[in-house]
Amino acid sequence: MFDYFRRFFAFTKNSVSENTRKRTKSSPDQAGEVDMKKFLIVGLGNIGPKYHNTRHNIGFKTLDYLAEKENLTWETAKLGDITVYKVKGRSFLLLKPSTYMNLSGKAVKYWLDKEKIPLENLLVVTDDLNLPFGSIRVKIKGSDGGHNGLKDIQNVLQTTKYNRFRFGISNEFSKGSQIDYVLGDWSSDEEKQLPERLEISKKIIESFALAGINITMNSYNGK
Repeated sequence: MFDYFRRFFAFTKNSVSENTRKRTKSSPDQAGEVDMKKFLIVGLGNIGPKYHNTRHNIGFKTLDYLAEKENLTWETAKLGDITVYKVKGRSFLLLKPSTYMNLSGKAVKYWLDKEKIPLENLLVVTDDLNLPFGSIRVKIKGSDGGHNGLKDIQNVLQTTKYNRFRFGISNEFSKGSQIDYVLGDWSSDEEKQLPERLEISKKIIESFALAGINITMNSYNGK
């Protein structure tokens, strides 16, 4: 008799524990919880046709390239255009903020909170004047480097510890012409090299979610 009750209570305890684990795994979107399989990939840029092919819009261009390759459709949503790319159990929420570069933080914060995406699953794609054209540097944290988009994200999130993917646009401009250079179109030589650089950028974004930030940095920085 006592052996029966011991076996009964042991079974009940194990069943409750197993049911609890199942509920936890199947309900990642409960209030206050985050989804570790969701990633927010933000391409920085300015909206409007006059900015479409400018150096400052490489963030937009990178996400547009990925979306085109994977036959994704953009939708206009709150504070930006979004689309979702799913691969190997991971969901990539791609975001092109419609707030203009200097107010990018508002869109980043909104979608992180709305989709319950942890900060470590955020990757911001941006241009970098301090790197040669096409050079790549993925970092876990850092200063804004004088970039107004990164500066606003830092101010809104109240941290410099967020992942960023810097795409070099070089600094081949004369004194006093930085704004015209950044907001200028790519040169013909740059246009020829962009497809190869954008394909690598696509692989970096995928690696970030599938392999992790550290492996991605070791594999692609400097290439």
